[in-house]
Amino acid sequence: MTEIPDTTPAELDTALQRAADAAEAFGAQAPATRARQIRAVADALDAAAGELVPLAMAESHLGEGRLTGELKRTTFQLRLFADVLDDGGYLQATVDSADAGFPLGAKPDLRRVLVPVGPVLVFAASNFPFAFSVAGGDTASALAAGCPVVLKAHPGHPRLSVRTGEIITGALAGSGAPEGVFHVVLGFETGTVALRDPRIKAAAFTGSVPAGRALFDIANSRPTPIPFFGELGSLNPVFATPNAVRARGEEIAKGYVTSYSGNAGQLCTKPGLLFLPADHGLDEVLAEESKAVAAHKLLNDRLHEGYCTRRAAVTEVPGVRVLAEGSVDDGAVPTLLTTDVDTLLANREALLEEVFGPLSIVVTYASEDEARRAAEAFEGNLTATLHAEDSDAEFASSLVSRLRDRAGRLLFNGWPTGVAVSPAMQHGGPYPATTDARFTSVGTAAIDRFLRPVTYQNVPQNLLPEPLQDENPWGIPQTRHSPK
Repeated sequence: MTEIPDTTPAELDTALQRAADAAEAFGAQAPATRARQIRAVADALDAAAGELVPLAMAESHLGEGRLTGELKRTTFQLRLFADVLDDGGYLQATVDSADAGFPLGAKPDLRRVLVPVGPVLVFAASNFPFAFSVAGGDTASALAAGCPVVLKAHPGHPRLSVRTGEIITGALAGSGAPEGVFHVVLGFETGTVALRDPRIKAAAFTGSVPAGRALFDIANSRPTPIPFFGELGSLNPVFATPNAVRARGEEIAKGYVTSYSGNAGQLCTKPGLLFLPADHGLDEVLAEESKAVAAHKLLNDRLHEGYCTRRAAVTEVPGVRVLAEGSVDDGAVPTLLTTDVDTLLANREALLEEVFGPLSIVVTYASEDEARRAAEAFEGNLTATLHAEDSDAEFASSLVSRLRDRAGRLLFNGWPTGVAVSPAMQHGGPYPATTDARFTSVGTAAIDRFLRPVTYQNVPQNLLPEPLQDENPWGIPQTRHSPK
């Protein structure tokens, strides 16, 4: 099979210039127009499912059912952003009329609206070939904001990336989008060169901490720094109270194994640690459930090698005991380890680092104070979960307050592997989960990353953008403040 070549410097320059040239026209379109274009992309991807899913299967080792569902999620979130555009409230148009009697002195006419930041560079992820890749949430939210996208394809699925890009480009052109709104580029150096280019005004990334931090530093060391929205790494701790274990310990154990081993542990929300009381008595069911999970190939050889290296490092830590250890010769079988809080805290560098793959650690705590001490040891996470009973109110409250400071999404009596695409979703958290905990990469609020506010002061009606005009030709929501 012919290898797909990296994008040449000349090709990259053309893509960047076309994106820059398209930015003004694309951003100036009425939201309803852009909504129609985004729905056209979703329709085209759905129509090509019979071609795209087999391509993804061939390049990712993921199954047909998983990928079919993921493509459905991808087109759903595209249409969800189209709905956001139809509503128009995302622009936060605010009209603050002039007021000669303002308490602090005469106030001018002030009108504020959000505008697109300009061309966005998106780094595709490996573990979701559709939903976090070429047509994924970063692309969908940037296009919805009115920003052209230069998509740096992940090397784990290049053929799928190129073909998906062709479908997106064709759908945008066929629905009247300006030329140059979307491009797919390939190559490691291609991504870093593009990130340094002044025509790129923001970037989004999903991947590892080392790679994400290196790109974040590039974005911030440019002569003109740009926003870099990186999702890097997360341990997603789970705490279970003694009362919860007594009430439904076996249910918690089985749910945990399903969560950490699903998709071979290749999900950003995989629970990396489960905290149980020292007398939990669940070792046998945890081990048996883990051993019953079939081997699953990781996405690619590089990730398999990385998993094996981290697995060996964690397993060899003194005080860490193996509950279930599977072979890694033909895919990966879950590995479940156990230790106590003192060992965990004494070996933070080795144990409080994400393992990408089907490995997790059960950590026992001897008291409520020890559990609280463990909760304070974490850096930022995407999620934190608590399993508790109604009788645990005081203990649960003390854990929630600590976990809230270290996670973007708190779950109660559930599991973190499953991220709903909805307006209230927060998929982000304090560093190193993400580089900016104020934003999300999943859900409709993800559009906020690629918009910036502009205020117009005493500007004549004929020079105001449509969303701020009194006639409101786009028919979007306007928040109005008038003199009392």
